[in-house]
Amino acid sequence: MKIHEYQAKELMAARGIAVPQGRVATSVEEAVAAVEPLIQASGNPVVVVKSQIHAGGRGKGTFKEHPDVRGVNVVTAGIDGGPEAAAAEVGELAEKMLGSTLVTIQTGEEGKQVNRLYIEQGIDIARELYLSVLLDRAVSRNIVMASTEGGMEIETVAEETPEKILRQTIDPAIGLADFQANALARGLGMEGDTARNFTRFVKALDRMAMDLDTDLIEINPLVVTSQGEVMALDGKMAFDDNALFRHPDIAAMRDETEEDPAELEAKEAGLSYINLDGTIGCLVNGAGLAMATMDTIKHVGGEPANFLDVGGGADADQVATAFSIITKDPKVKGIFVNIFGGIMRCDVLATGIVEAVKRVGLEVPLVVRLEGTNVEEGKRILREYDVDVIPADDMKDGAEKIVGLAS
Repeated sequence: MKIHEYQAKELMAARGIAVPQGRVATSVEEAVAAVEPLIQASGNPVVVVKSQIHAGGRGKGTFKEHPDVRGVNVVTAGIDGGPEAAAAEVGELAEKMLGSTLVTIQTGEEGKQVNRLYIEQGIDIARELYLSVLLDRAVSRNIVMASTEGGMEIETVAEETPEKILRQTIDPAIGLADFQANALARGLGMEGDTARNFTRFVKALDRMAMDLDTDLIEINPLVVTSQGEVMALDGKMAFDDNALFRHPDIAAMRDETEEDPAELEAKEAGLSYINLDGTIGCLVNGAGLAMATMDTIKHVGGEPANFLDVGGGADADQVATAFSIITKDPKVKGIFVNIFGGIMRCDVLATGIVEAVKRVGLEVPLVVRLEGTNVEEGKRILREYDVDVIPADDMKDGAEKIVGLAS
């Protein structure tokens, strides 16, 4: 689960991690009303208007409806004109940004609608850095990544100048050690009070990641002010869904408008579904078999449209829901059902397919490969209800058939 920048900063501030002052706004009036209190509290006449969407690259992103407006805008009108001038410019920006579609490097061409803004105090920036605490699945531990190249996409830094990325692996029994935090500070060229501020900051971030079961905390940029303070100018967080039962306050922060409706529907039905860019819809039981099915589709020249694991204990209603979710995707040109009936019975799956076809119809080719428990009963059900199914002998045979039919 992901949350917005303003929510991430609320969580940081509650743990003593330095963030700029800011206010969230869902209307032009709220955006304008936020300006004067921020200027008075910070003493800085500069404010920043930030789009709140679950995607990176907002600073360089532009709006479809207003190509001259960025996803993040620095308002300097208050320097000469005072709070009133700053508020007027913020109001003009909010008019254009709220309800418009922001396109960034991470949203793709379709972009995302902006429904919230974050109005934030300006900061006197001396340096911009990169900092994150993330789960490294290769070592099954959190690691800290830091770089002097703040403000850049970390993927670009890794590709072009990998030597500028610093890493420290965290021992979960003791957390980030002092010597590790100090090594990061030295690697970033810090000394004196700035280095001490950074070590406190990164150790607090490590404790936060452990306490909240995060998969990722990313701060890009992390800034050093002219006074030597270390502050999170941005904040991105993602949480382990399986641990949310321990954090009802975090779960309450979920913004369903930022999530794929099909993925939400699948989650409510107890299914594992991820939307992809291909044309072959996949309905499989078991994550391993689902991955193998997707690999086989690619191997024979196709592209999977989704990852969908109905699990080992799905009932007919869940199967029907899964089938319905796949058929709603306009990209899907064919469906491959690949089931090995161990815990899940083939007759249950067949009943689910029949129910789904009755509900939503079938307008694309359907290839089904069934093996395992009650396989003959499953095939009988499909024949008896006259569902237009192309049978497959094995996984590769099914993949080849559906890719050929879809193309």
